Amino acid sequence: MNTKNITVTDKPLLNTNLDTNFLKLVAIISMFIDHVGAAFFPEYPIFRWLGRLAFPIFCYCMTVGMLYTSNIRRYLGRLGLFAVISQPFWILAFNPQDILGNLTNWNIFFTLFISLLAVWGFKEKKWWLFILAFLVISLWNFDYSSTGILLMLVFYLCRKKPSLGAVLYVLLYLPAFFTASPGDPLSLTIGNYGIGFEAGALLALPLIFLHTNTSLRIPKWFFYAFYPAHLALIALVRFLLGF
Repeated sequence: MNTKNITVTDKPLLNTNLDTNFLKLVAIISMFIDHVGAAFFPEYPIFRWLGRLAFPIFCYCMTVGMLYTSNIRRYLGRLGLFAVISQPFWILAFNPQDILGNLTNWNIFFTLFISLLAVWGFKEKKWWLFILAFLVISLWNFDYSSTGILLMLVFYLCRKKPSLGAVLYVLLYLPAFFTASPGDPLSLTIGNYGIGFEAGALLALPLIFLHTNTSLRIPKWFFYAFYPAHLALIALVRFLLGF
């Protein structure tokens, strides 16, 4: 995940936000809030709602990285490596009571890896790879299923048309307003109407499609290392507190 922001001297390949270090920082903060809520405060849905920003932002940053990287295989390799490293910590953080039963309950880095592989296949017209990745992520136990592929396709295909991209982004999350059950602890319930917590992802829309310019600089490996590190921390705290 190359965290170097694209500078104004570069010829932009996208007309959306290129302040990727800032976006990734927002995403990891959102993810941390989400995971703390899931592990320790499941009765407070606000943690999970705020956590919905993370996944679409990560998908967007992966798409930007795919377009700007000089070596897509190395880029995918790093993502795959940290997916493997993170898997035991993912299980210990959220499913320590059934380790063997959750060996194939894949962490989010696997979802990002397969999604990026699919969209790269689409970009390079390797249709067999796109179809295979789409089937694998749709039929196996991956977080968000094929949503990552759909998001990355929107970001890639609308990279020069942010207004269209924003409309399609909203449409992807529109079902959250119609499929939630009133009374669901993670939903926002208004009378007999429920809004699914997936709608929280709409909070990421302006961050992705509007420009920011923070000039933030963060070491590249920080974003990779943070994922297994924060999972290990959650697992340790759960163990110490007897959760």
